[in-house]
Amino acid sequence: MNILIKDILALLPDGAKTCSVFISGGEIASISTPPDGFKADKTIQGAGKMLIPGLVNAHTHASMTIFRNCADDLLFGDWLFGRIIPLEEKLTADDCYWGMMLAVMEMLRTGTTAFIDMYYFMESLVRAAEDSGIRAALSRGLIGGADDPVAGEKRLREAIDAIGSYKGRDRLTFMLAPHAPYTCDDGFQREIAAEAKRQGLPINTHLSESLSEINTIRERYGCSSVELLEKTGLLTETTVAAHCVHLSDADIRILAERGVFVVTNPVSNLKLANGVAPVPKMLNAGVKIALGTDGAASNNTQNLFRELSVLSLIHKGVNHDAQAISAREGFTAATKSGGLAMGRNDIGEIKPGNAADLAILDLDLPNMQPVNDPVAALAYSANGSEVETVIVDGRVLMENREFLTIESERVIFEVSRICERIGTR
Repeated sequence: MNILIKDILALLPDGAKTCSVFISGGEIASISTPPDGFKADKTIQGAGKMLIPGLVNAHTHASMTIFRNCADDLLFGDWLFGRIIPLEEKLTADDCYWGMMLAVMEMLRTGTTAFIDMYYFMESLVRAAEDSGIRAALSRGLIGGADDPVAGEKRLREAIDAIGSYKGRDRLTFMLAPHAPYTCDDGFQREIAAEAKRQGLPINTHLSESLSEINTIRERYGCSSVELLEKTGLLTETTVAAHCVHLSDADIRILAERGVFVVTNPVSNLKLANGVAPVPKMLNAGVKIALGTDGAASNNTQNLFRELSVLSLIHKGVNHDAQAISAREGFTAATKSGGLAMGRNDIGEIKPGNAADLAILDLDLPNMQPVNDPVAALAYSANGSEVETVIVDGRVLMENREFLTIESERVIFEVSRICERIGTR
């Protein structure tokens, strides 16, 4: 379908300007000047609106929307081992499908067009992504070690087989996901690293999230979590490491030298009292930073606008520096950097040749006026409710806040039914 977005304030790589954007074949065909022979099948009027690249949620567990608002105000260990894991053991593949569909609804409603996910039941994740039309990098969480090598090997083989069967699908890519240093021992980490190298797959993992993790890893291996993953071969330029809250200067140097993508999740880290990641320090050292929400069990939203706001604010206060993280740096982390973490250099910016992953915001709202600085407005004024239309791969998935690919009432009904069964209420 050819789409013309006419006379809209577009946030381009070199700044915001009012222009028209021409979409054809899933790509941004041109800006301002129509391509030869272009005939619009659909025209969207842009007066009073802003066009932005779709946001990229670089770390979440989408199906965990089922656990929203049911495991709150708990210490990290009690939250994970006492509440969340016992609930996860009750989930079926169908549950994960509906949980992910609910997450996708929230992400689309708040302008997210792509995300990196780690969870279980790969077939359900693939089905939800394809049914909804969103872009995703999917991975099955892997846990294993010498205490139960058969189980770890089985999970790894299942992940590889699933990736092999689903490769080549539009909008979907895949990763290997050793869950965390404390759930995958060094031998299993080496096995996953070797398999990732053989298969040409990126790594998706949690790293240096909590003090309990840091203490556990130092007791077991005599080093930091970052140093452990470097030794086992898991840190490469295609590794995506979520959290990275507790880092030494040496850890930061390793992350920069290995070209690791660090995904900061400020709201989740605050809610679980794990701390504040040293994002300004990492940026100054050359570490690549993307932005994620984490799962709804620990956030409790999938709204990347809230994450962008917290990212752009909290480091100013913590570091007593109003320039610690600028609105522009935060927005880049939420768009282009997230796309690069997914292995895509064609999303996260509005320019010809890029995929048409876009969100349209209503500017005729009190909190968005006056729009003196569009990027500042996104980081400090917007809350996600301004998003009214979302396009992924040139396909309109939400228009005037109505979902075109998702039966929202059915999704909410199914999730409610699941919550009743597993006892989250």
